[in-house]
Amino acid sequence: MHFVTQLPLRAAFAATSALLSLALCGAAQSTKPAAEAQKYIGPGSCAATSCHGSVKPVADSRILQTEYTTWILKDKHSRAFQVLTGEVGERMARILKLGTKAEESPKCLACHALYATPEQRGRAFEISEGVSCENCHGPASAWLGSHTTRDWPHEKSVAQGMHDTRNVIHRTEKCLECHLGTNPQSAAKPTNKFVDHEMIAAGHPDLYFELDSFSAVMPRHWKAPRESAPGKPAEDPSWVGVRDWSVGQAVQLRAAMERLTWRAKKDTWPEYSELSCIACHHSLVPAQDSWRQEHGYAGRRPGDPAWNASRYLVFRVMARQVDSASAQELEKQLSAVAGEMSKLNPDRNAVSAAASSAAPIAQQFAERLLTMSYEPATALRTMQGITQEPETIALGDERTAEQAAMALDSLYIAYSKQGSPANANEVRAAINALFQQLENPSVYNADQFASGLKRIRDLLH
Repeated sequence: MHFVTQLPLRAAFAATSALLSLALCGAAQSTKPAAEAQKYIGPGSCAATSCHGSVKPVADSRILQTEYTTWILKDKHSRAFQVLTGEVGERMARILKLGTKAEESPKCLACHALYATPEQRGRAFEISEGVSCENCHGPASAWLGSHTTRDWPHEKSVAQGMHDTRNVIHRTEKCLECHLGTNPQSAAKPTNKFVDHEMIAAGHPDLYFELDSFSAVMPRHWKAPRESAPGKPAEDPSWVGVRDWSVGQAVQLRAAMERLTWRAKKDTWPEYSELSCIACHHSLVPAQDSWRQEHGYAGRRPGDPAWNASRYLVFRVMARQVDSASAQELEKQLSAVAGEMSKLNPDRNAVSAAASSAAPIAQQFAERLLTMSYEPATALRTMQGITQEPETIALGDERTAEQAAMALDSLYIAYSKQGSPANANEVRAAINALFQQLENPSVYNADQFASGLKRIRDLLH
């Protein structure tokens, strides 16, 4: 079971019968000329039962044809706009002095809806439908009709503006636009998406991400693995999650380094959302009971908040297996980032230089992990590597512990399918116990989490 599947899901808000009456998809539309491309037309165009609105998978179809149904009934993205209309959303709008309601503010709508300017709309649609098809797959006006044509290749749709989510690197990049953020200074993206310390202080959760676990909780509305193309070997479904986890980690690390680079050039420095929230925001206990004070503050002055290294401390275990030399260089640059960012007044130029050097190395890992073959030995060594550094990971803070739990979950799901280990139930229970320790970040205890990792280490053979 994935960690995120244990989180409470809201009840489905649309009856299945309502889906059957929605507008037909754009099969009858003619292909748009290039000059009319890049317009949004809303999710209703995907809803017909003959397209993506079927209530059950269609036999002998290259796609499930239930994609729209899964999204509207089960996917939290479809309720993203509703979050803005609640008490917390409205309170945030007041604290941030947005001058309008949260559900009317571009600052919020950029990530919580299919937010498009009037000139970007090819037809009318409701912004209250939340994060819908075109948020991920791109504006559909140019390719909607043509992509329903029999034998129409995916590559032609991509050429007409569809985002290539089949490529795990591109898919992760699309997710990270909201789950990590985009550069507010980028003229190429006038509708910027970011969460800074000001927004967190107003009530927005800090951002974290892991592609495989987050995909599981959506839940996935696509075939995994996809049917193999003629002349290409079929992909082993057991390793889809491991590939998504490892590639997603590398892309996230690269994007995080790019974000740190441009943030180092901004007026607000350091940007506190780059630091470990839990290092400051946690329940206080008597000094004699504090595991933090017991372990001390390695690499930083007591009182200086630590850099959030959760996007790296777990991934580096996989990196070492793939390319030890590149992993050493990546570790060198990220050690420089961590050391500088854990100072009260980090040097902008030093941080920017190290982060800029680390980003392309992370991208190289992403490209290699995308195409490499995975096997049980790789998964086992990675799990063993994670559990052999229990103190380092546990002391990295609750977000690093969270990444470790999700990684072990993804890896063990794949590994256990290869031969059903005799102690699978014990390992599964031990991984689930890690997640139980993460339910309340304020009372996270590194010593207890390290003990949980040691328990899994002893069970892995």
